[in-house]
Amino acid sequence: MPRPPLLPSVLGRDRFRWLRRIEELDPETDYHEIYRISAGFEFPWDYNRALELALYRTYCVPSISALLDATGEFGRRGQKRYDDTSLLMGEIVEHGVDSERGRQSLRNINRMHNRFAISNDDMLYVLSTFVFEPMDWLDRYGWRRLTEAERQAALHYYTAVGRRMNIRDIPADLESFRAFKEGYEREHFRYADTNARVGQATLDIFRAWFPAPLRPAADAGVRALLDEPMLEAFGFRPAPRWLRRMVDAALRLRARAVAQLPPRRVSRLAADKRNRTYPGWPGGYAVEQLGAPEPTGLDPRWLRSPAGSADPAGPARSAGPTDAAEPTESA
Repeated sequence: MPRPPLLPSVLGRDRFRWLRRIEELDPETDYHEIYRISAGFEFPWDYNRALELALYRTYCVPSISALLDATGEFGRRGQKRYDDTSLLMGEIVEHGVDSERGRQSLRNINRMHNRFAISNDDMLYVLSTFVFEPMDWLDRYGWRRLTEAERQAALHYYTAVGRRMNIRDIPADLESFRAFKEGYEREHFRYADTNARVGQATLDIFRAWFPAPLRPAADAGVRALLDEPMLEAFGFRPAPRWLRRMVDAALRLRARAVAQLPPRRVSRLAADKRNRTYPGWPGGYAVEQLGAPEPTGLDPRWLRSPAGSADPAGPARSAGPTDAAEPTESA
């Protein structure tokens, strides 16, 4: 059951309006609308933070961080990469996987991934973090917990996204998918220099959002949110225990305050006018502009071979996504 506000809304608004709408919908068929309400209206700030941590978590896998380190994108254009990812995912959530803008966003994502020899398991693991990190964040810091319908809708939504990225063997239920995620982390999380470099480059992006005097505090605040397996995989020193407790208390206090606010009336999923790379988005820009450029000077072992299979001289990886943004039966 959702956590109720501690007090009646101080603004006299119907805090559970969106929740009642969700209860009218079927998560198997209306998954997009439910997920859009959750991410765009009920918990937009929380979803942003949780998905930032989801992506950050994937850099604890050496096979993932090694490719990102090899491209050099984080060192040269870290903020742009962050903004491209955020906007592309926001476009899909706002408009739907089969909308014109959603399909173009998926084509952009597939085109970028299709350049590289990426294993299906790595792609599936990244997808799993998008499903479960928001759930786990909101269980701790949401103004209410997600309902079962919202959890099931997230699974169906990302299954639809994964199929259009040609990700295979997506588990059909939350229990199996979480078991895959947790088993993958136990097997693959370990320290690597590439983890440390990509992790630090990402931390530098977060730090740059704050005035220079506050950046050390921002650094420690991010580390306060990382669990022990992530800290070990990145080689980061833990934040002081008192700071971890303070960050945890502050986020729980924020949840209590948000519970008193009226329901959000406008989604900002695909209208981020404060975006650092594309100010005023979407005005004056096209979805086709989003994404990393073609890699140059990259060791061929990282590239997907023309036939769609991994270069035998490189890491053992299976074929990646296609460009088509169409669902596949194998998913």
